[in-house]
This record gives sequence, C-alpha cells and structure tokens, in this order.
Amino acid sequence: MKAQLRIFTVLVLLLSLAACKKEQVRETVTAPEATPEPVSQPDTNRLDARDYTDARNLDNPDSLLYKRTVLFDFDRSEIRSEYRALVAAHATYAASNPTARITLEGHADERGSREYNLGLGERRGNAVSSAMSAQSVRGNQIDVVSYGEERSVCNDSTESCWQRNRRVEIVYTSR
Repeated sequence: MKAQLRIFTVLVLLLSLAACKKEQVRETVTAPEATPEPVSQPDTNRLDARDYTDARNLDNPDSLLYKRTVLFDFDRSEIRSEYRALVAAHATYAASNPTARITLEGHADERGSREYNLGLGERRGNAVSSAMSAQSVRGNQIDVVSYGEERSVCNDSTESCWQRNRRVEIVYTSR
C-alpha cells in the first residue's frame, strides 16, 4: 500500500507542476522581405577564346584558332615572330585532340620558277609542321602540301599582293 501511495503522490506532483507551467508566448518577428540574391551558377557553355583545346574556338573569331594563315617574308621559310603564337595555338589544339588532322598548304608568290616556288611552298609548310611537332603534335596528324604559285589569293603584280600569296594555310581535315 505504501508503494501505491508513493506512486499516487508522484503523479499528483507531476500533474500540479504541469498545470502550473506558464505558457510561453512566442513573438514572431517578421524580417523585412529581402530579395534573394541570385545564385551564380558557373556558365559551362561560356567560351574562353584562350582555351586552345576547345574545338568550338576553331569557329570563334576572338580566338587564335580562328586564324589559319601564316605569312612569310620574300624568299624565306622561317616563321615570322608575329605568327609563332598562332602556330603554337594550333599545335596545342592538335596535341590535345588526337583525332584532329591538319593539312599545311604551302604557297609562294608568282616570282621565281614553278619548281622553285613548289619547293619554297613545301619548305614553308615543313617549317610550320616542325614548329607544331616540337609542341607534341604527332607526325601522323600533319600533312604538308605545296601549291607553289598555283593557288594565289591575289593576282596583282604588287608587293602587297605578293605578300598575301607567301603563306601557309592551316586546313583541318578532321577536328
């Protein structure tokens, strides 16, 4: 019976404590409505013109990969300094894309014999090929063709026209 009395006493105490407990009033404070800042998502479609491994830059006018003509000085086959970055950009692309195939088309102006100009066009193409190979482009990715004076882009007999014909065109046969 003492045990029942103790249980009864504990229950009465608990009920009285529960009845005496003050109800807490929670004030709801509303913050002024703030416009949520837009979460910036990285734009994965954004094209970086300096990413020479991205094939989309071959069609991007802001990229060096878009430019595909290397001009040469009269009777020379050394790559001019202003075209080294262009050749390096194409070499970077070809080295990072093993399925890419490039044809380097060597050209010359109308001065000189047909045979000499064919040889000069080939030397110019080989100069660009060597520069690309030095930057890890595989030899089976590059073909060199010489057209000599046969495929001129300008037919006037002026220095500005001849200068445009002394070139190597970088042609992608497979991207």
